[in-house]
Amino acid sequence: MKIAVIGPGAMGLLYGAKLSQCAEVVLVGNNAEHIKGINDNGITLIRDAKEAVYHVPTVLSGQIDESADMVILFTKAYLTEAALEQNRALLGPHTVLLTLQNGAGHEEVLSKFTDRKHILIGTTAQGSYRENAHTIVNSGLGDTAIGAISDNFAGTEEIIGIEEIREVFEKSGFPCIISDNIKQTVWNKLMINASSSVLSGVLGVNQGYVVENNYAWGICKDLIREICETAAGEGCSFDVGEQTERIASHLKNAPGGYTSIYADLKNGRKTEVDYISGAVVKAAEKQGNTVPTQALMVRMVHAMEERERL
Repeated sequence: MKIAVIGPGAMGLLYGAKLSQCAEVVLVGNNAEHIKGINDNGITLIRDAKEAVYHVPTVLSGQIDESADMVILFTKAYLTEAALEQNRALLGPHTVLLTLQNGAGHEEVLSKFTDRKHILIGTTAQGSYRENAHTIVNSGLGDTAIGAISDNFAGTEEIIGIEEIREVFEKSGFPCIISDNIKQTVWNKLMINASSSVLSGVLGVNQGYVVENNYAWGICKDLIREICETAAGEGCSFDVGEQTERIASHLKNAPGGYTSIYADLKNGRKTEVDYISGAVVKAAEKQGNTVPTQALMVRMVHAMEERERL
């Protein structure tokens, strides 16, 4: 199977490296210096203090002129459309497009480049952080869940279907679940990202503070309630009380943790808030509803992103 991974960040490097054990993989990115480092040194993957080096060819966007069987997206969500536009040659008539990006609503962008029967959306509980351009630490070994957004999913002639994709992930060391309701899975992950994660970024605090401070926790509970109400309108059922308890437990178990939105805001980078809290706002508006606390988070994050312009 020929697989192209677009976005050689921490997660892209992790999946690119391990999938290369069972497939023909190429990494695609935009940073020439980082790409040279990966090609010169290979990808060093650290897990439980053990190191393994994987040599995966890495190229600049737009340099590949033949299609892949599957393209996996790990770019920042707001870069997806530009990345696919630059790499249209990767997309043949049977290419499967898989997003494992943060947030929700990616299928709308992917649908501009292929028909919906060739789109897979998913989530991953794998963890990875980058020590340098070519060294990553695999910090979590959770499941990868994937699912089709069309009942008539059709893979390439060689792949036949989604089950074969699952097998490639499994053989490469990624426990993989085919979800009959991938939308529920995506909203389940969004539950934390669009509540405690975004709030910790706006407040500039670690995750423990959100549950320990009464004011912060009150805001977080409002965010959780709005997500549950909006998810219901999308056909996804969540109990507000259960989700509140789940997220409180998560925060108490990782009190010193910091989120990607926190890191992006701290370092003056653009965030993915439009695909996290913004996805909740957009879904609610489509249903004819409002989610004022979620909308406030979106405006707060964008205001903080623009501080560097002052």
